Order: sequence, then structure tokens, then C-alpha cells
Amino acid sequence: MSELVALQPVDYLAIGHVAVDRTPAGNQLGGSAAYSALTARALGLRVGIVTSAGSDAPLQALDGIQIVTIPAEFSTTFENVKTAHGRKQTLHHRAVVLNFEHVPSIWQKTPIVHLAPIAQEVDSKLAGQFPSSHIGVTPQGWMRAWDENGKVQACAWENSEQVLGQAGSVVMSVEDINRDLELAESMAHQTRILCLTEGELGSVLHWNGDRRRFRAPVVEEVDATGAGDIFAAAFFVRLSNTRDPWEAARFATNLAAYSVTRTGLHGIPTKREIESCLMEVLL
Repeated sequence: MSELVALQPVDYLAIGHVAVDRTPAGNQLGGSAAYSALTARALGLRVGIVTSAGSDAPLQALDGIQIVTIPAEFSTTFENVKTAHGRKQTLHHRAVVLNFEHVPSIWQKTPIVHLAPIAQEVDSKLAGQFPSSHIGVTPQGWMRAWDENGKVQACAWENSEQVLGQAGSVVMSVEDINRDLELAESMAHQTRILCLTEGELGSVLHWNGDRRRFRAPVVEEVDATGAGDIFAAAFFVRLSNTRDPWEAARFATNLAAYSVTRTGLHGIPTKREIESCLMEVLL
């Protein structure tokens, strides 16, 4: 979207890079900001994205969503290759780092602000720069590093205490922390609400000194790409609507399970799936 077009207020603001994912079928749109924004829109919210990308980004899937794009020579570009020893991930390009100056003033009081880094591109100070917003965080991109050849590996999350202390809620995968449950417990003590996703096992929510597990419905998995981002957006939105973290975790766990039955962006929740997950709490 051109920045010359007048922006309208939004209910949900995702800050992070949209990505170009290189796949055997060609380049596809990826990134937490893209998946979460589309999910929030499916849930009925007005959505905005602050990102950085080049002309190579296939943004057609985001038509109808307001986007402020900081120009870059190339979009953040990932390539994932499955091997016998797990997934090999390569970062080929990274777009411009995002900070508060890139956020339009009309969006600086958005009710839900989702910090969605995928490649160390979101300034961690943003967590403290939206005092009237619920700050939802998916820190995966702050726990990635890469070498001179672009080979991606896990790394420690720098400034985690600062972000955890200011976030309204945090969603991360057990894979983000190499299944270190002691680390998850430590992080839970530093933030208000921490939800740990565990793939087909569901999720574990840490809140107010308590911990509860939410089992995912059994489905046939086709592609888990983006499922964590869909979970996060569903969690942040449902939490905002109900103020009930347990209900938000239940809803997000069930809704995200549907997403893995389809590939890529086709996993964005449908109206029927959303209604089904909402009805379950009434039964």
C-alpha cells in the first residue's frame, strides 16, 4: 500500500517482516506478520502491518489489509530444506530493521500490537512504546542467528527480560527454546501471560502462577507452516475479547489445529472453523 494513501485506524497491528519463502513450487509469501494479520482479519478485526520488503514480495494475498512498507532492495528471504537430521534453514536476504519511527501516528494507540520478528528485525524497545496497547509478542525471530552463508541457528534471546516485563502476553513454541522447559518456567515468571505451543500436543499456558495444558484435536497434518502464527493471533484476539487467558488458549489451540490440514496461507481459518471453535465453549 502506498504511504500516500490516507491510513485508517486499525484494531490489530502486526510489526515484522513479511517474507519471501523459496519453495520447490516457487516463491511464496510467508512471515509471522502475514499469517497473523490474515488471521486477525478472518476474526473480524481491522488490520494493519508495518513491515519492510522489496519489490520481490508477493503481497497479493494481503490485498485489503493496510500495509506500511519500508522499502528494501530485497525482502527477507528464507529457504527451508527437509533433511534426515531435521529442517535446514537459510536466510538469503534481510530487509530493513523496524523501529517506532516507522509506525504511523494513527496506529500508535492500536488496541492490539503484535511484535512479530522473524530475523532480528524488530527493535525490542517497541515493547515499551505503546502504553495504551496490549502488546502480544512472538519472539521466534529474536532467537535466530545466521552465519556468513546464511545458515540459520538458534541463539539466546537478548534483552528478553525487557520485553517479557513489558509484554501483555507472549506466545512461543517449545522448538524456539529447544524444548527447555526450565527456561519456559523462568520466562513465565518474568511476564504476565506465557503460552507455549507444542505442535500436535496442543499448548501449555502459564498465568498467575498456574499452568494448564490444552490438548489439540486430532487432525491429519498436511503442512504446519504458519500454525504458530495463526495460534498467536487467535490467542491475542480472543484474550482481548474475553480477558480470559484460559479461554484464549483453548480457542487458539483448537483453531490452529485446523490450519495444519491445508498448505501455507490456505491454512488461514475459515468462517465456519471460527464459528465452530467459538460454539465449543457454549456446549
